Amino acid sequence: MDADLLLTGGLVVDGAGTPPRLADVAVTAGRIVALGDLAATPAGERIDATGLVVAPGFIDLHAHSDLTLFSDGGARSAVAQGITTQVVGNCGIGPFPAPATRAGEVRAAAALIDLDPAVPLDWVSAAGYRAALAAAGTAIHVAPLCGHLALRVAVAGPRAGPLDATERLRLGELADEALAEGAVGLSTGLMYPPARDADALELDVLGRVAARHGRVFAMHLRDYAGGLLDAVDEAIGVARRTGCRLQLSHLAVAGRRNHGSVARALERVDDARAAGLDIGVDIYPYLAGSANLSQLLPGWAQAGGPDAIVARLADPAVRQRVADEWRATLHLGWDEVRVSLVDEELREAVLGRTIGEAADVLGCSPDEAAMTLIARTRDHVQMVAFGRSEADLHAVLRHPAACIGSDGLALDPDGPTGVGHPHPRSYGCYPRLLGRVVREDGLLTLEDAIRMSTSAPAARLGLSDRGRLAPGLAADLVVFDAATVLDRATFEEPARFPEGIAHVVVAGVPVIRDGRQLPGVRPGRVLTLD
Repeated sequence: MDADLLLTGGLVVDGAGTPPRLADVAVTAGRIVALGDLAATPAGERIDATGLVVAPGFIDLHAHSDLTLFSDGGARSAVAQGITTQVVGNCGIGPFPAPATRAGEVRAAAALIDLDPAVPLDWVSAAGYRAALAAAGTAIHVAPLCGHLALRVAVAGPRAGPLDATERLRLGELADEALAEGAVGLSTGLMYPPARDADALELDVLGRVAARHGRVFAMHLRDYAGGLLDAVDEAIGVARRTGCRLQLSHLAVAGRRNHGSVARALERVDDARAAGLDIGVDIYPYLAGSANLSQLLPGWAQAGGPDAIVARLADPAVRQRVADEWRATLHLGWDEVRVSLVDEELREAVLGRTIGEAADVLGCSPDEAAMTLIARTRDHVQMVAFGRSEADLHAVLRHPAACIGSDGLALDPDGPTGVGHPHPRSYGCYPRLLGRVVREDGLLTLEDAIRMSTSAPAARLGLSDRGRLAPGLAADLVVFDAATVLDRATFEEPARFPEGIAHVVVAGVPVIRDGRQLPGVRPGRVLTLD
């Protein structure tokens, strides 16, 4: 047997949760063909993995690189972590369907992930998006979900309020078409307008479509603060009524007074799983999240999308009402909210600062500063929000239904997507898991952390040909030093690549070799579940 690529001398952690073992790995035509004592096997290319761990490439179950991959086909911040597959289209945010009459509105609804205005949105359907991404070429594989925000805007525009029966029917038809054209599942984001106005009837339409296709329905919950438990109950209710395979996105809770709610949410997940429902959760190993700053506005103030928000905040009476509600109900302090992305006009003044610090710069109260930033940027200001509990994070990481998902984007720090002050998860999620959670804290074993990052997300999505090291499976591999692997990206300096990732192989082709990404190498595919 001759091999195209042979990795020798490594400690194989196969992704299935089994104990590590010394073994060589042979790869031919993009597939693993053998594991064992293969040092004498002839090979076109060899990688000496002595003293290093050889594992399946990480499958990022929760990512938002739908559009940034057109700017950075090299997926630099992702592949540097050992990610070989990203599932995009999460949180209901995605670029398809985008009918010609609604394309601008669909793009506006995806503003949170749209970092490069030079990227054309010139497709209409899931098939068109897949073809455009395949033509652009990527260093990693991509598996796109179809997002609820785009579906809803395609049907009814950005207007607030529930859909009527005719609109719900069309929503289901478009979702069905997207899955038939290769989308690997559906997602929703019930904190984002206009999806936040979806009622149970609308969510059940999506759940039934996902169930009919046997695909996952990933849900960004309606509330990650004081209403977390009600939000989890709402999501489980959809799974119970429709039979869909449910994924609870980045299960966490914000605000000190809400700490401990995650453990109770996991009890609800356990009860539902015991009753036969197919429910999973995902998480990233940080104590802060990131989203539009406008997500902190009361629900009524978000209705109608960016234009409506800006118009509303021009009214002093509205601003006073928002400030009054924030003082009564806001679950975060303004010292826990940091500006991560803002228009160029305000970048030097407020980027990287807390809202409290930005208020000092702008010469106003923190409440007024937050509303001013939202209005002046037309809702294009993003935040990193702290206030999470380490105990809650640990509870999710230890849970048997948990997978790892970065909630990040593939970014190029030297290109258009490198603007701003992003959450460090885009650069460091998996090395942080391996270096801090496994090696330093001992919270997980190495083999279990690898399982949560490989075979577990593959199983949740239905990717049967990857996520483990076994003959016949896809040759997506990461080789790292377990003694040194570590994230270097911080909240103060987020655009820093990790340490300890020696080699990354995608579809049998080295993409990172000896810690350096090979320029122009694009072996990634747009994956399907066929």
